[in-house]
Amino acid sequence: MSTALQALDEAGVGKFHWRTVFTAGMGFFTDAYDLFIIGTVTAILTPLWHLSTAQLALLNSTSLASAALGALIFGPLMDRLGRRRMYGLEVLVLTVGAILSALAPSFGWLVAFRAVVGLGVGGDYPTSSVITSEFANRQNRGYLVTMVFAMQGLGLLIGPVVAAALLWSGLPHDLVWRLMLGLGAVPAASVIFLRRRMPETPRYLLAVKGDSKAAAEVVAETLGGQAVAEEAWRPRSQSLWTPKLLRRLVATAGSWFLIDVAFYGNGVSSQLILHWLLPKAALTTTVLVTALLFLVAALPGYFVAARLMDRLGRKTIQATGFLVMMAAYGVIFLVPAVVAVPVAFLVLYAISYFFVEFGPNTTTFLVPAEVFPTNLRGTGHGISAAAGKVGAFVGAFFLPLVLKATGLGPTMGLLAGVSLLGALLTLLWLPEMRQRSLEWTEEGLESPDAGPSLTGSRIS
Repeated sequence: MSTALQALDEAGVGKFHWRTVFTAGMGFFTDAYDLFIIGTVTAILTPLWHLSTAQLALLNSTSLASAALGALIFGPLMDRLGRRRMYGLEVLVLTVGAILSALAPSFGWLVAFRAVVGLGVGGDYPTSSVITSEFANRQNRGYLVTMVFAMQGLGLLIGPVVAAALLWSGLPHDLVWRLMLGLGAVPAASVIFLRRRMPETPRYLLAVKGDSKAAAEVVAETLGGQAVAEEAWRPRSQSLWTPKLLRRLVATAGSWFLIDVAFYGNGVSSQLILHWLLPKAALTTTVLVTALLFLVAALPGYFVAARLMDRLGRKTIQATGFLVMMAAYGVIFLVPAVVAVPVAFLVLYAISYFFVEFGPNTTTFLVPAEVFPTNLRGTGHGISAAAGKVGAFVGAFFLPLVLKATGLGPTMGLLAGVSLLGALLTLLWLPEMRQRSLEWTEEGLESPDAGPSLTGSRIS
């Protein structure tokens, strides 16, 4: 009879896994919907509320800053209090924030409620990724966690459709922007109950609580009643401040920061494309064209990454994505005339956008949920996700100043350098977790070249 973690690692993908992917993924669907919709909301509110440039910057940056805070709060708490006790609270916060945002009576209140939304969004990163990872089997863990993140792609696609439908509806704009924000509560609210019913992960029960009986019961339930043997495990609390784990943290947090900075290059490119194609288009038209660009260039990357994650490995996919981004931005820097050739620039844009998703935008969500020991997994992921949000802030609010001061070519050259740094950080310090058991990260498994193993700090 297999022990609990052996049975969990070697099981096939079943109904419980897919229910977990859906339950976790709806949070990222909401996150992406909100990420897109706020740009349309600010475009509507600017003439309605006579917003200044500073107010727009504040409105757009508040949720990024509070998302970083949310990740830093929820990540460590799930290590300290347990995955189950925290799960569902982040989407409850997100739901309340979305409803309150829709009812905001003034600019100040809207900023405050957007901060609440950001807290929920940030908290969703470590909780959903870690829980999916700890319930997944060894061979399909990359696929399952990446499928959770792929729901972000669907949210980015549905957001423009909802926005266009509301703009076409003929409803007053003062009602339209409220509906756009309020609808973000629906997918988040739909999984609050499911998240609160999620059992504690067997890995947390064993490695942190030392409760072998409860762990075996959860595994048996997860696998549809399959009998598993209990295994004793001496809980060991590892420290994040060791050279080995600090290198991993720098690699995961640094990579996430760098991809979110570098991704700004695709934002600039999309605006150039819209300027070419639709120089005088209405807001509704630009919204739909943005969705079309995403559908063609980026969305396939999520699902190709999911399919190949457990075959090619995380390091290969992440480093390749960074290097392709470096090449695309480098071409614009070295051959600025390519921007004046729409077909060539569109091809370059599509390739780079695909490799953002089939690359570091996806892997940076997965890897922090794998490379840290159980008692630090939420903390490591939370810090990494927070670093990503800081990178998003830098990309969104400082790089436009660089663009205005230096021009397109030097800005793209800078982003090519950022992408190269991401590739080097990935190749040098990021451990490969393809086909490995998560127990590889526990005390006693020091060699980065060790193969898949279920060995940990168990008492035989």
